[in-house]
Amino acid sequence: MDRYIMSETIAPFLFGLGAFSSLGLAIGVLFELIRELSDNSISWDIALKVFGLQLPYYVSLALPMAVLLGVLLGYSRLSSDNEIVALRSCGVSLQRIVRPALALGLIIAGVNFTFDQTIVPEARYEAKMTLLRALKDEDKLFRDDNIIYPEIREVERENGEKGRTLVRLFYADTYDGRLMNEVTILDRTDPNYTQLVQAESARWNPDTETWTFNNGAIYVISPDGEYRNVLAFESHSLPLPRAPLDITSRRDYAEMNLVQSFHQLKILKLSGRDRKIRKLEIRIHQKFALPMACLAFALFGATLGIQSQRSSTSRGFGVCVLAILAYYTLMSLADALGLSGALPPWMAGWMPTIVMLVAGFIVMRTRLSMN
Repeated sequence: MDRYIMSETIAPFLFGLGAFSSLGLAIGVLFELIRELSDNSISWDIALKVFGLQLPYYVSLALPMAVLLGVLLGYSRLSSDNEIVALRSCGVSLQRIVRPALALGLIIAGVNFTFDQTIVPEARYEAKMTLLRALKDEDKLFRDDNIIYPEIREVERENGEKGRTLVRLFYADTYDGRLMNEVTILDRTDPNYTQLVQAESARWNPDTETWTFNNGAIYVISPDGEYRNVLAFESHSLPLPRAPLDITSRRDYAEMNLVQSFHQLKILKLSGRDRKIRKLEIRIHQKFALPMACLAFALFGATLGIQSQRSSTSRGFGVCVLAILAYYTLMSLADALGLSGALPPWMAGWMPTIVMLVAGFIVMRTRLSMN
């Protein structure tokens, strides 16, 4: 029975996967590539490469929607042919009938999560960099301006109370992908003095985990504001964190897996940028919640599809589209509430999936009460 029911959902699932992936690619990628091709900004081989690299991202977005469509249409077909009624008359419970859909949703959720953590981030990042290389000069690819990194820690003050305070401020005028230029560092990690470092350029050394500063000076300032020592140098290394280099990363949230996201979150927490911290925390929770939407959509689609009256494919597709619109509208709302601080990040990330699960249970209880 499980194999038969699941087989009824495969064809509409594959149709939905192709349809939703194509729609996403057309809206998110194809129009831009056509515009660049018409302007002769990129060649056909670059356009095809970018298109192929963007495909995994839109497939991952389409998987939950395809599960909903596949399960909804599959169970609707069984219901319209009275096969659900036959199973119920044989004593098979509604929960047992829904089980194959939940199994499918759980399998696709696992595939989606693995896909999102392995293939999607690197492919999406490579697609962006390929397009940038085609549109810009290679040496401008990693350029960044006005890099500011404030390091904030919780320290014990003179009155014995603990509080967050700025312990180090890093500023660089430009970053060319290799060197930080016109660097200024204000270091207050030692309560007895403040250290000011100014240099023409700085380079991170991964082997020694130090910064090498070129053509600059180090000023040691006492608490009363007087210069105690001045050290001029042509080259000098200091064991400072590499966090300022990390914040120049051009990866956005969809281009990072969980390991990279947690690393970026650690850096942001040191910088004290609350809004960016909340946004990244929400995105991390969504990396778990979105794959689990496959399970929520499977439950909702199966319970909605189990009905005695006949329903057309077009009606099932319409219900699917409405459910997807409701889910992503709720996601946008939860995202806004999470960024404003009205919702904790975990709630903002999980709320749409939780609501869809609750909706599925409500529909199931309604079906049970009707029988």
